[in-house]
Amino acid sequence: MILNRIALILVFIANAISGIAQGMSMIAIPWYFAQKDQLAMFGIVYIITNVVSLFWMPLSGTIIDKYNRKHVFLFIALFGGLILSGITLLGFEMGTLPLMVVGCVFMLTFLNYNIHYPCLYAFVQEITEPKYYYKISSLLEIVGQITTISAGAGATLLLEGTTNGFLEIFGLSFYLGFDISPWQIHEIFAIDALTYFIGFFIILMIRYVPVVVRRTETGNMFERLKMGYSYLMDNKHVLIFGVLSFMVFLAMLLEAFYLGVSYVSNHLHESGDVYANSKMAYSLGAIFIGLTIRHLFRLINIPLVIIVMTFVAGGIFLSLSLSNSLIVFFSMMVLLGITNAGVRVARMSYLFKNVENQFFGRAGSIFFIVNVIMRILLLSIFSLAFFQKGNHVIYAYWILAVILFGSSILMIRYYKRFDLGLSND
Repeated sequence: MILNRIALILVFIANAISGIAQGMSMIAIPWYFAQKDQLAMFGIVYIITNVVSLFWMPLSGTIIDKYNRKHVFLFIALFGGLILSGITLLGFEMGTLPLMVVGCVFMLTFLNYNIHYPCLYAFVQEITEPKYYYKISSLLEIVGQITTISAGAGATLLLEGTTNGFLEIFGLSFYLGFDISPWQIHEIFAIDALTYFIGFFIILMIRYVPVVVRRTETGNMFERLKMGYSYLMDNKHVLIFGVLSFMVFLAMLLEAFYLGVSYVSNHLHESGDVYANSKMAYSLGAIFIGLTIRHLFRLINIPLVIIVMTFVAGGIFLSLSLSNSLIVFFSMMVLLGITNAGVRVARMSYLFKNVENQFFGRAGSIFFIVNVIMRILLLSIFSLAFFQKGNHVIYAYWILAVILFGSSILMIRYYKRFDLGLSND
């Protein structure tokens, strides 16, 4: 039996509850900007958020490695709940929320993700025996994607409401027998704020015995971050692996929070329910791979899984750029869920085995920094007026396809080092 079984269950429950509401907010916010015909403004918000992340990620990595990770969870849950509650009250007082305030909620949630998920993985590694790494990585993905499906369903209902008692899901009409009016953005935020506090009290109940004992570190943030960088330079195969294996995640984030809104609105000419449904389709694929990937690991090793899935992801974005079919769109979203979630489970399993827990938070921060820099550069390009005209978003999808194909080729180049876990540089 897993040593900290109850603690892990509570972590999963807290993560799922907050994940559903956060997911609804993060689906609703980009579409809210699109409804106001201010998608270009949202692009600016997204760029600013990523610039802030560039400085926030190194700090969050050192926090994760220095302090008790349960206490970190408690702080970010309480802080997030209080801030979002204040914004929610402002919305009810005014009857609406200014676009920039809504943009601030996006930034708050995104920055929360930047510390929440690295802390989650580091904490899970800290309290899990190595023989259960594959199992726990898969379960994290499955639970996370079930929450995304729930968030997508909730966002579909709350963004568009129903028409004559019918709810649109995957282009099909389902009769509910009653009508639901679309919710205001601050009403969705109210649910989100509540789940922060629920998560806080669940985490408060966690009791665990560390499997990995971390030594206390001294020095300021820059000294501790330098130690993490030195660790990766001494293990270059891990550094290269971490950077290249994040490329599918890079493409997925750009599609999920920015390009996907334009693709649905300007290329497919569909409404908010299609955008929300695409997140559900993505999650179906992610759940499938979460259930089956352990069996896949028995057939091919982790580096090869990531190479194949990165190449397939490139094909997905190329296919989307060449089609305007809803069936193709939802099918590609299922495949994107399979590839991104498959790569994430494989990557985390590899890093669990190849990165010391003492440096796990900082190593993750450095991978994220490289990813964020690329995200800022691409967002700056995709925010140009050219990509906002008509269906020109498809050219952004071409660019992502080239990046993914190139990443898979580079990983083939370093395949033997990844497989052996050695570097000869």
